[in-house]
Amino acid sequence: MKKHLLAASVLAACGSLAQAGALADGNLSVSGFGTLGVARSDTDTVQFARYNQAVGVKDSPRIGLDSNLGLQATYKLNDWLSGTAQVLTRKNTSPSFTTDLTWGFLKAKINDEVNVRVGRVVLPGFLISDYQNVGYANTMIRPPIEMYGQAPIENMDGADVNYQHAFGDTNLTVQAFAGTSRGKLFVPTGGGSVAKYRAPVQGVSVSGEHGPVMLRFSHVRANMHSDDLAPLNALAATLRSVGFAQLGQDLGLVGGKKMTFTSLGLTVDWNNVLVQSEYAQRRAKEAVYIPQTDSWYVMAGYRFGKVLPYYSHAAYRGAGGSVTVPAALGRIPPLNAAVANVLLSAEQSSDLVGVRWDFAKSLALKVQVDRVKPKVKSGSLIFPPATGQKDGVTVVAAGLDFVF
Repeated sequence: MKKHLLAASVLAACGSLAQAGALADGNLSVSGFGTLGVARSDTDTVQFARYNQAVGVKDSPRIGLDSNLGLQATYKLNDWLSGTAQVLTRKNTSPSFTTDLTWGFLKAKINDEVNVRVGRVVLPGFLISDYQNVGYANTMIRPPIEMYGQAPIENMDGADVNYQHAFGDTNLTVQAFAGTSRGKLFVPTGGGSVAKYRAPVQGVSVSGEHGPVMLRFSHVRANMHSDDLAPLNALAATLRSVGFAQLGQDLGLVGGKKMTFTSLGLTVDWNNVLVQSEYAQRRAKEAVYIPQTDSWYVMAGYRFGKVLPYYSHAAYRGAGGSVTVPAALGRIPPLNAAVANVLLSAEQSSDLVGVRWDFAKSLALKVQVDRVKPKVKSGSLIFPPATGQKDGVTVVAAGLDFVF
């Protein structure tokens, strides 16, 4: 509730300042972005959703999958200090559209190469983390779920230090960060529930640009805490009641569990050719139910004037578990099966084709078709049938991206 009030206050303040002529002194800049999208799939047995969305799409058109609206304001206090706030309205862990503060920081310019930001910043865990919600800045309608669904942490409250330097024709950027992320996780099992989490985080991101090529490496370490993962807590309570208390503790996030996420991303934008690719690993440093995964995608496109057709293939797979299940649990087959199902990693791949048309200034129309192939545990599809989703799902989407 407090976050919603804060977000609403920022929106109201930005509107009031603009109406009052606060832009006249040249220190305040207000901008925005959004996507008006509609999507549907070819089945009503399962829902296709972005990561952490409580509602996906089935075989009737819906606007909640990709639609959003963002507003950002930056005020320059003096030559070395400025403040930025960004709010974003979208469907996430709630079935309804909600508004959250996604950026909110003070930025101090130490010199031409170094700056420090304090407040809420987006974690640079992915290639396009800084603008993944800005549809106009991206080729595809949405970031590949197989990649961007592997790390639930989107931003943190803390500080980062950014260093930029040019070595000849190569520009180097280094970002080190530390803070605490707080948010919600949507748990689709058992009809769906929402759990709050808290995660101290730290890490580093290094990127280099040379001509049309940009390479980015990121490493994030997090200590994930959550006390209200209802399905998992119920399973842990059952395990304790039959003498497997340590296993119940190992599975959950009560008390915190250390995880890492490491990614390497590449973009090549040369003449009319566009290539974008990422590879990432999620690893557990302590016993936890969250499976270890490897994920990757590659996208390629070619511009014909203002029209850009593109194709992408993405996949993720399990890379082993971190929990050791006592052999004695095998004497209780139903419970043993329940634990095995929790620890089994979902796997999925998808192929998509799409086209982007920049038909007017600051406007882009996209049409995209995804063919999603769940391989293990219905993949990333939510609310599957009890027997699991074994057949592929086709999702058709169109979106109008804009910036202002």
